[in-house]
Amino acid sequence: MRELWDRRVEAFHHNIEVFRKSPVSELAGGLGDLGTLLPLMTAMAAKGSISLTATLIFTGLANIFTGAWFGIPVVVQPMKAIASVALARPLSLAETMAAGLTVAAVIFFLTITRLLEQFSRLVPVPIVKGIQLGAGISLVFTAINLVGPITWMTPSWADNLFWVTGLFFTLCATSKLARFPLALFLFASGMIYAGKKIVKGPIWGIYHPEFYFPSFSEWKTGAVAAGLGQVPLTVLNSIIATQHLSAELLPSRFTPSISELGFSVALSNVGSFFGAMPICHGSGGLAAQHRFGARSGASVMLFGLIKLILGLFLGDTLISLLNRFPHSFLGIMALASGIELSLAAETLNSTASDILGRARLSQEEKRDRWVTMLVTAGIMLGYRNVLYGAFAGIVCTYGLKIGNKMDEWWRRFCRERLHVSSGERRPLLAGIL
Repeated sequence: MRELWDRRVEAFHHNIEVFRKSPVSELAGGLGDLGTLLPLMTAMAAKGSISLTATLIFTGLANIFTGAWFGIPVVVQPMKAIASVALARPLSLAETMAAGLTVAAVIFFLTITRLLEQFSRLVPVPIVKGIQLGAGISLVFTAINLVGPITWMTPSWADNLFWVTGLFFTLCATSKLARFPLALFLFASGMIYAGKKIVKGPIWGIYHPEFYFPSFSEWKTGAVAAGLGQVPLTVLNSIIATQHLSAELLPSRFTPSISELGFSVALSNVGSFFGAMPICHGSGGLAAQHRFGARSGASVMLFGLIKLILGLFLGDTLISLLNRFPHSFLGIMALASGIELSLAAETLNSTASDILGRARLSQEEKRDRWVTMLVTAGIMLGYRNVLYGAFAGIVCTYGLKIGNKMDEWWRRFCRERLHVSSGERRPLLAGIL
């Protein structure tokens, strides 16, 4: 208990120190995941699947809590599987709540029973890297979809291929300047543009919370249609992959434990009772915020404070503003997130957590790990399902291990029984056949 308290105190001091040294970078980093958050949040609010006011307030509180607790920029983002189902069907507000609360309850159960930690130990690192790679490429696809069918002149002077090309060039040119506040510039510019498009300004008002409780049929629809499909995505990407990525991006900081991340996901969804969007953590959001300069929990705490203030005093009147945010700006931010997350795969055979302290990997081991990662990412992208990707990666992992054992046995058999070297196996077999 004493150690836990000391870590919280150290995280508090770290947040203050980093913010004091680089406030602009921390603020810009906190805005780094907007490319994922804004499109899903505004679309779900517009369809009535969530309350935008409650979402801003409770996700803001979750940002403040995670930033203070972990001391690193752990992201708070939508549960994407639930969001996709909610937009496709669409789900009612109560059904969306039921889906989010179902995931929170399952994660809470897995955490308190320690099953989550046991499961995390069984997932090989190449599979985690494959999930990160797949999620990164998926974000690149999201960026392309966000930009959409635009031309050099349309749909507006601030949302066209000129802007996309210029911003992409700026992203590449500043890629070595980790604390260059590109996200802050994009957000401020986009909000100014969107604000000018609104004829009638937002109406100020104080938030009045409304408590909801889904009926049995709403629980059943939400849990079966969206909630259960979200669970593997939350476990693998929001918790396990996030822990691995935080250890790699911020090696000098305390890495959150699997149980801490599990409890955080479960408790953060209390806001679902008030109509807030189901939320989790995510390796993609962490990569995005780190890419745009975030190095402490102060970054997400600042973003959470902004959301909290907007939710308390503006709320649902922001929908029209956010709907007009230039998609080219959001697309570039999502692209940066995807590239940063995909780069996490680069360390698979060099500084990954499972090979630190080991002797040098053989070329065969490197190849097997690379194949497993690619299979996981490919199946995940092909089926748009993290669970399918992880399952394929597990099958590939143990299939390759059995194949290596069989190859080792055959080499020994050739040496001991047939008295030939491994290099002579092909001519021998060819002669027999």
